[in-house]
Parts: sequence; C-alpha cells; structure tokens
Amino acid sequence: MYAVLNYTSVSKRIKLRVQGLANSQIQSGAYALILAEEEGPRRIPIIVGTAEAQSIAIALEHIIPPRPLTHDLFTTFAHAFNVALEEVYIYKYEDGVFYSELRFSNGIRNVTLDSRTSDAIAIALRVRCDIYTSEEIVKECGVVLEDMASPAEERNEDERLLEMEPEEIKDEKQLKKWLTLLSVQEINDRLEEAIEEENYEFAKMYKDELRRREEKGEL
Repeated sequence: MYAVLNYTSVSKRIKLRVQGLANSQIQSGAYALILAEEEGPRRIPIIVGTAEAQSIAIALEHIIPPRPLTHDLFTTFAHAFNVALEEVYIYKYEDGVFYSELRFSNGIRNVTLDSRTSDAIAIALRVRCDIYTSEEIVKECGVVLEDMASPAEERNEDERLLEMEPEEIKDEKQLKKWLTLLSVQEINDRLEEAIEEENYEFAKMYKDELRRREEKGEL
C-alpha cells in the first residue's frame, strides 16, 4: 500500500515539457529523458530504463501498441472511475534520484501519491497534464545544451557510422548524423521492423527523421 503524501512546496514552481529521449552516455542500456524548462534554456536529463523509455516514446509518438502497457492500463482505469490526474510535480532530487508525486482529483477529493519520475512522466504524457518542478531542482540539475559539432570529425565519421547499428552509437549527435546518412527506403524498412519488434524508441526515432525530412522538403 503506497502512502498518500501531503507534500506542499513553498518554492517557485517551474513548468516543464518533455523534449525527448536520448541514449544515455552514463549507463549502458539506459536512456536520458530530457525535460525542458517551458520558459527558459535549461534542460534536466533524467536516466530511465529501457521499459520506461519505451512507454514514454509510445506516448510521445502517439503509437498504439498491440497490447496495452501498464501506463495505458493505469490511465484507462483512472478514466473509468472519473479520476483526473491534474499535474505531476518533481519535488526532490537526492543522491542522484528524482522524486515525484501525482496529484489526482475526482471533483470531490484531492489525493497526492508518490511515484517514480519515469512512471509519472509516462502517465502525464498520456493524459496531457502539466509537469512542474522547483527552482532549486532546476538550478541544481539543469544544464544548457550547446552545439559542439566539429567539422573535422563530421568529415571523417560518415563511413564509420554507416557500418554501425543504432544501439552501438552512444552519442546523441552521432546518432542524428547516422540517421541523415540513411536512405528513405532504409528508414522505412527499419521503422517497420522496429514496430514489429515493439522497439518503440527506435520506431519514434525513425518517424522523427522522416518527419524532419518532410518538413525540410527532402522527401
């Protein structure tokens, strides 16, 4: 039985949005969930596991899985009993772990429940509720990402990248470069294979690349 929390923050609240997922350069087999400050340049990277990353990727891309995932079931259950998730609040960062709470209402009673941050984000994306954190957490964990691309490295990496598979590429910028080197037909083939294998992180990645090319008139 999980405890009902009565956590109240007096800190300035910062609204966040989910910017996306990237391969973690810190933990093998993990992903970095990037939360962006709604009105600012800072980004908060949160390390999540493969299963959680898949669930978040599905919600970001609006993919309907062949079988409902746990977060889909949770959302359907809440809707069936007229319970609304009003917001997610990331209220603490301690020893490398982010702590979050879900704030629910059924129109009569308000309840706040503790949650893993990855689960909270996966559910928030499905119900499209707001995500907040404190100014203290953004100050402690937020980073401003800068483009550090090297022209010399770009000239030398194409052949090496084309020989690699995406799971072997740990650097986000190199992964984006690898995508640009693929033909449209190869991307479509890989997208179909990723969906069949329920590898939704890669499915989202390929769909994003196709959308990027379409928006730039490259298709």
